[in-house]
Amino acid sequence: MSRKVFCMIVLILCLGVIMIGCPKKTVVKEEPSVKKEEAAAKREAERTKEMKPKEDQAAKEFDKSLVAKKEPGIEGEVFESKLLKDIHFDFDKYNIRPGDAEILKENSALLKKYPKVKVQIEGHCDERGTIEYNLALGERRANSTKKYLLSLGIPAERISTISYGEERPLDSGHNEEAWGNNRRAHFIVVAK
Repeated sequence: MSRKVFCMIVLILCLGVIMIGCPKKTVVKEEPSVKKEEAAAKREAERTKEMKPKEDQAAKEFDKSLVAKKEPGIEGEVFESKLLKDIHFDFDKYNIRPGDAEILKENSALLKKYPKVKVQIEGHCDERGTIEYNLALGERRANSTKKYLLSLGIPAERISTISYGEERPLDSGHNEEAWGNNRRAHFIVVAK
């Protein structure tokens, strides 16, 4: 065999060895984001365990505040809660006043805390005006209250409205103080 052919064979063998080579070890590194996600999930689980007793206590407090209302609402059995506060309106108006906006923010925070709770907003008026006019005004009051809660992030499916006009006065008096008490949007909790 000639020297040229021998060199060629050696060269081919060397290239083959180089091409095949030794298999490299594959090192699997965990992604840092996976570690971070696992750590975050672990922290969240621990935080949830810590928060659970507080949430249970808050839920019990809310449940204790519920008192069955004597007459059923349009959504079935309803409850009163002292934690949901009424708002009031000026004579012949349905716009939300600044002080009442703060009350609605508090009511909204409570509703966000209990995402399964549904409410019914009752629109009420004083005795002045016709029955038809007061029913329409009560409806506008309930709807403006609902619209404000929607703007605060409460889902529409959790809120229903009804107008009672002048039919269910809170105060039976016939003076400005009584009329002011009766011009309101009242919140009730719909049975779960």
